[in-house]
Amino acid sequence: MLWTRWLVLLLCWGATGSEQQADERGAVPAEVRSDSRRERSPPPVEPLDFGFVPAAVYDTHAYYEPGSMGILFHMVHAFLYIIQPNPFPKDVIVKVIQQNMGGIKIEEWRKPENVVLLLQWIQYESGFLICATFGVVFVVLIPVIAMCFCMCRCCDNCGGEMHQRQRKNADCHRGFYTASLVATTIFIIVGVLIALAANHNISSQVKSTRRLINTNMRDLKTFANNTPAQVDYLTAQYTTAKNKVLSDLDNIGPLLGGRIHIQLEKSVIPSLDTALRMAGAMRETKEALENVSSSLEVLQDGVGKLQASLSGERASLSNTLSDPACTNGAVSHTCNTIRSTLSQLGINADFSKIPDVNHALANVNTVLKTDLSNIVQKGYASFNDTPRLVKEQTKNIVAALPRVKGMLDKIGAEITGFSKMFPVEASLANFTIFLNERHKAIESYYPQIDQMDFYRWIACVAVLCMVVLVMAFNILGLLCGNCGYDKQASPTTRGCLSNTGGNLLMAGVGFSFIFAWVLMVIVTTLFVVGGNVEKLICESLANRQLFKIIDTPFLVHPEKRNFLPGMLFQNPNIDLTLGGMYRECYDNNGLYHALQLETMFNINSFLNRTVYNRDLAKVFDSVQVDLQGITLLEQAGRDNLINFANSGIGQIDFQVYLTEVNKGVTLIDLLSFCSDLEGQADQLPRGALENALRGHASSIRFIHREQVVPLEQAMSTLHQSVKQLQKTSNDLPVKVTNVLSAIDAAEYLIAHNASHVVKQETKAYVQGLVGYFKQYTEWVKNSLTTEVAQCKPISNIVDSMEIVGCSFIIDSLNTFWFGLGSCCILLIPSIIFSVKLAKYYRRMDTEDVFEE
Repeated sequence: MLWTRWLVLLLCWGATGSEQQADERGAVPAEVRSDSRRERSPPPVEPLDFGFVPAAVYDTHAYYEPGSMGILFHMVHAFLYIIQPNPFPKDVIVKVIQQNMGGIKIEEWRKPENVVLLLQWIQYESGFLICATFGVVFVVLIPVIAMCFCMCRCCDNCGGEMHQRQRKNADCHRGFYTASLVATTIFIIVGVLIALAANHNISSQVKSTRRLINTNMRDLKTFANNTPAQVDYLTAQYTTAKNKVLSDLDNIGPLLGGRIHIQLEKSVIPSLDTALRMAGAMRETKEALENVSSSLEVLQDGVGKLQASLSGERASLSNTLSDPACTNGAVSHTCNTIRSTLSQLGINADFSKIPDVNHALANVNTVLKTDLSNIVQKGYASFNDTPRLVKEQTKNIVAALPRVKGMLDKIGAEITGFSKMFPVEASLANFTIFLNERHKAIESYYPQIDQMDFYRWIACVAVLCMVVLVMAFNILGLLCGNCGYDKQASPTTRGCLSNTGGNLLMAGVGFSFIFAWVLMVIVTTLFVVGGNVEKLICESLANRQLFKIIDTPFLVHPEKRNFLPGMLFQNPNIDLTLGGMYRECYDNNGLYHALQLETMFNINSFLNRTVYNRDLAKVFDSVQVDLQGITLLEQAGRDNLINFANSGIGQIDFQVYLTEVNKGVTLIDLLSFCSDLEGQADQLPRGALENALRGHASSIRFIHREQVVPLEQAMSTLHQSVKQLQKTSNDLPVKVTNVLSAIDAAEYLIAHNASHVVKQETKAYVQGLVGYFKQYTEWVKNSLTTEVAQCKPISNIVDSMEIVGCSFIIDSLNTFWFGLGSCCILLIPSIIFSVKLAKYYRRMDTEDVFEE
């Protein structure tokens, strides 16, 4: 068993027990342990790909399908259930074992508790006891009855007198006895065939046993050969975690700096964005002021020119209306109407008194001499340079990479050294040699097994030949008797063939008496043994009740809780059961999990000394980052914002501008005036006056197109610019103050509170590094649980033993005694019918004579 212990020690090296997290607290820095109490959860650790553990492929398929024999097996199982319907007596067996571990003593059975157990056992075995009693009675009575029968016939009684009375229904009786004997013979032959099939099935399945043995041996060899490679693969994958840690340490600037940048940008970026938007507002303000200034100049100059044009046109139109033609009665009304509207040809808006914005524009131009956008971009650049700043301040970590690599290599060497501490490969090689030797030893017994099976087959055939001999006499007697029977012949004149048939039937009766009790001895013995093995062992093994008995606490010793760990590890207190181990192996889990080796070996202490190395933790703790060098907004930018707030935009009287703009350029829409003028001209008779009025309308349209439309466009631009300036200047000092406050708050966060963020992200970064090792250890544990040293061959051995012992042997054995027993029972009616029928075939010495 030395190789098994070495194997157990090897398989336990890389697992983590249920108390792993508690043990890690002694090795991982306190900062990493307190992450569960932080306000936010640490970012998930990048998953590592450790690949797939080399899998073992097992050949054994521990499954048996009996085929047509299954019908007979089910018949026997049903018969045994009728005989023994009681549930499995687990409690009784456990109590019997516990009370008699020191040896069975007769005087102990006189105790009341043992008497109760005995009665419970008798109750459970009542069906078998009744059947066995019947078999014993059969064995005892058959020889006695045979002796009495022989003596009775010697005294010319019991059918021994060679005299047959004449009866009217003699043919009917003979036909009934013949049919009954034929039916009985057929049933006996069926029983012989059932027993013969069971006998042959045992021989054929013995050969199948070799296949199960070979595949189980190959699986054990595969298990032994693959386990070292699987363990080596587990140790080799430590390099994956190590390389990932070294890579993250080498890129500490982008990784840790990126983490810090992401956390701080929630406060920093919005403040810089507001400053950048304020820089854009400055440029927009300048453009708006320029638009106001230029629009105002255009309006002031254009309104004067428009005033002169409208005045000239009004005077010219007045002169036209002074024409003598307007004095006619029909025309005078129209001329008076036109004359009354001349006052509407004038200017409505007056921009000459509106103050200019040159002072505010000059101030804004002065402010824009400082490029605030460029200053803010410098703030962005300074903040976005956090990864580089972190990289500069963590040069000691990068410089320590060779030392860290040395530590990690040392850890890997310790893990590999631990896996090589035990001579597992040599032990497994010896185990393979042991398997080869055992396999050869088993194969060497094959000729003996075949010889013993041949003798068993001969013995079973010889037993069946006893029944066949009786059946031969019965069949020959029936053939000879029926073929030689002559209805016309009297009992004393019956032919030789008929007489021979009667004698053959009586010979069959004689051999039945000789063999019946011997056969019943065999049937009873096989029934008691095979039936109890089926009910107590095979059925309990099939439903795993047998494992529950073996796994009963304190079964073998009152101070030893569990049997299996006490035998394997000399520690009976481990919660390891045979049933649990079988289930784990049946599911093809690892031997480490099946044997619950985590309860035996404190792997956590080994991991704390290796993977969770204190020296490595000190290197992680040396990470220090200072962000004092980050400047978000220079003083020039601050002054620029303050000067913008004091540029005088807020002192502009925007309402004066809007009042004049809303008035419109002229008192009346010139196009409407022209349309009305032309309408009035249409009412005049054709002539010089009509043409003059139309000429004035055309002139006014020209004035509108060339002077009014540009002025309206300038007024629209002025309106939009004034609205924009009004919006920008609204609470401008407050807005600037808010921008500066946000910048100050962000800079204060970086200068004073960033240490908390830096510390928090540093812990998260270190936790990520440690997380790679945790992933490795968890992967090792999971691999040991499900993939390394998969113990399916162990459950296959148990299943194969069940198949060989129960399905191959016990089921066939029970089917054999079932067929043979039915033959024994049917020999009794065969004897009766043969004796009765022989009277009708044998030649009598005397007969009844009737005189007329």
